[in-house]
Amino acid sequence: MSSDIFLPSRRGNRFYQGAAATFVANALQTVNFLGDRFLRQSPHSLSAIEDLYRHSMDKAFSVTEAFLVTGAPHASAYYPRDFAWFYPDVLDPETIIDAQDAVRRARLLEKSVRLLLEAVRADVVTTTIVPAGAGRYLGVNYFSRPSDTLLGILAGLQQMLSAEERASSYVAMSQCADAGRMLLAEYGDDLKRATLKLASELEPFDADGTRYLLCDASGPRSAATDTRAERRRFVTNACVYTTFAWGVQLGFVEENELKRLLGRDLAEYKTGLLSLFGKDGYVRHSLDGPAGTPVSMVALDFVGVHRGFWDMNDASERALFAATTDLIIAEPRFRIPNTFHFLVSMDNPRNKTIHKIAAPAYQGRTSWPTFNVEFADRMLDFDELAGSETYRTCAQAILKDIRTATEIHGGYQELISEQGLKYRTWAYKGAVAHSWFPRFLSVWKRAYGTPLLRWND
Repeated sequence: MSSDIFLPSRRGNRFYQGAAATFVANALQTVNFLGDRFLRQSPHSLSAIEDLYRHSMDKAFSVTEAFLVTGAPHASAYYPRDFAWFYPDVLDPETIIDAQDAVRRARLLEKSVRLLLEAVRADVVTTTIVPAGAGRYLGVNYFSRPSDTLLGILAGLQQMLSAEERASSYVAMSQCADAGRMLLAEYGDDLKRATLKLASELEPFDADGTRYLLCDASGPRSAATDTRAERRRFVTNACVYTTFAWGVQLGFVEENELKRLLGRDLAEYKTGLLSLFGKDGYVRHSLDGPAGTPVSMVALDFVGVHRGFWDMNDASERALFAATTDLIIAEPRFRIPNTFHFLVSMDNPRNKTIHKIAAPAYQGRTSWPTFNVEFADRMLDFDELAGSETYRTCAQAILKDIRTATEIHGGYQELISEQGLKYRTWAYKGAVAHSWFPRFLSVWKRAYGTPLLRWND
């Protein structure tokens, strides 16, 4: 595809994508990632969880930031999916330190979501947006077209719209909700266009005499675990369904409009996905490649996203979730020894060549605290709707071990190696994920019934 230049937004931003933009973005990112690996120091002067959290909030929501990001080395680019996967709860009042912190979070979230919506208007719906200076942004796909970029944008918008629903004395929350309503009104037509385009890209996939619709039937689509090179993945297709469902909830697209493209309503579409990926009684991660033992066919990202795919009110969904969860819990090779740090998968996946060379276990035999937090939260969803205490103890143990790792390593980690150390290879060093920390506190409060940290006592 040749390089395309899109008209500037009302704020003067320009968005570029295509071969030339990708070349420049790759060069910028290569320098950034390698520079971070060899130049970033890892000071370990803080260990108390409260001190670490305050430091992380100062870094994540600094007034100098132009966009909400994970942390080095990812801090030089914007990843729209992260709003759904990694920081869906940054406006939770329980995690906000004071009024100043609330203002910084609300302002940065609004700035971030607005820029993403400007990119949607320019038809730049990519996995990654790389700043190129002076209001210029490069849209590039790592490492295939996205399945969850729109999902992340909608998650960011939902956070803004729901900011005033939680009991809070922070004026910034109601102001953020007002800004969210204005953004939805301004960019609703652009979101509708992008959502209908996504629906039109789904491909037929025939199995066992039934025709399903998949976003990745013929080639991989990127999701939060984007270095995995499999096709026909549960997580990518669950993200697409959730995007459609959220679009209907937000009111910018009608379900009948989606039904005309899908040939089925959303309930039928979701039932089909569960039937296809859950036909063996557990959620198979991917239909691409040879079959193995049940536990070798599952991955931790099946937990989906906060308030997303899974409906624990449905007994059949609870049963499918429980069967998959029980496989993971029962398998010692699915966790770091003597801990409740669960790995992304029991084995390393098929990877793109660059990841085989640079970071082979990046989204395989490594533990991502944030996926573990979502695992714990879905367990709590299950217990709440099933009226049981089946998984609460495990959820608490997961969170306790994440707290311990955060204190030991001096910050909330992007990922941890299968030996329980900071993940590092010759080419890559995992980030200290400052902006992911609030979500951990939100789920801790839910699991234990009391906050880990108290700010207003």
